[in-house]
Amino acid sequence: KLNRKRHCPMAIGSFFSPLKFWGNSQEEEPQRGRMQEIDLGVHTVKSHGGRVAIKHKHDWIILVILVAIEIGLQLIPPFYRYVGKDMMTDLKYPFNDNTVPVWSVPIYAVLLPIIVFVCFYMKRTCVYDLHHSILGLLFTVLITGVITDSIKLATGRPRPNFYWRCFPDGKELYDALGGVICHGAAGEVKEGHKSFPSGHTSWSFAGLGYLSLYLSGKLKAFNREGHVAKLCLVFLPLLAACLVGVSRVDDYWHHWQDVFAGALIGLFVAAFCYRQFYPNPYHEEGWGPYAYFKAAQERGADNVSSQNRDALRAMSLQVEPTSLENMESGTNTAPR
Repeated sequence: KLNRKRHCPMAIGSFFSPLKFWGNSQEEEPQRGRMQEIDLGVHTVKSHGGRVAIKHKHDWIILVILVAIEIGLQLIPPFYRYVGKDMMTDLKYPFNDNTVPVWSVPIYAVLLPIIVFVCFYMKRTCVYDLHHSILGLLFTVLITGVITDSIKLATGRPRPNFYWRCFPDGKELYDALGGVICHGAAGEVKEGHKSFPSGHTSWSFAGLGYLSLYLSGKLKAFNREGHVAKLCLVFLPLLAACLVGVSRVDDYWHHWQDVFAGALIGLFVAAFCYRQFYPNPYHEEGWGPYAYFKAAQERGADNVSSQNRDALRAMSLQVEPTSLENMESGTNTAPR
């Protein structure tokens, strides 16, 4: 009876073990690098940068392909959706300039985060952190750009200022079906059919959202110590991205649905790409990339093996003189 009672809980536990899959996976991940921070100052860009880049050469090749795809999407004309006379009432907003110029988007969404990454590298000199943060950021903005522009071309939604793009002089012209016959500049009309989703917004939330995740991990904002001030730095990039999205509606270049969809795309891709290289920001090891902990474990194993070799060598040096003395005296001290 005692044996049956003893084995019964084990059987029940093994039966329900598959149901604990999600909980175990979430609890084991923080233990991936649960160790003291190991000084990897010798792993710098100069010493290991080329080795790390070669290891991820396929990622960089795919990155170049994404750049080519993004350039090609800029050359493809969008779907010219039917626009009737009755629809022009909602598309007659002023044709204003951009509050946030197009050329400034790569500066604050790509260059600014890279500057932050370099600053952390100068403090810690970890080539894995610098390489993976830049690689993840570039993948984030390029994947976001390809998704956004592909949807733009396929949707062909007219912008709120489409009327003045189509009829810059205010003289309306329609065909027999009531569709517009635009006589504005071909480039302006083409851009007028790229309203959904907002490219400014998606790129802003992609780059700045990635930066926000990076800062939350580096600052250990969710370490349960109650330092709410850290959240101000974490939310600052997201606030800037929100203001960019609001400016797109205020400038009458996008509908609010365009901005909302662009923000979702950017945040989703940023979180997805960030998690390829870093643990969740709220984990104890969320401050470093997976590659750092892997290198730390390998270095710790090398140190242990070298210590074992030294210990064995020391033991051999102590045993050999004793054996010689025993042989000379003719005694045997081997254990029975």
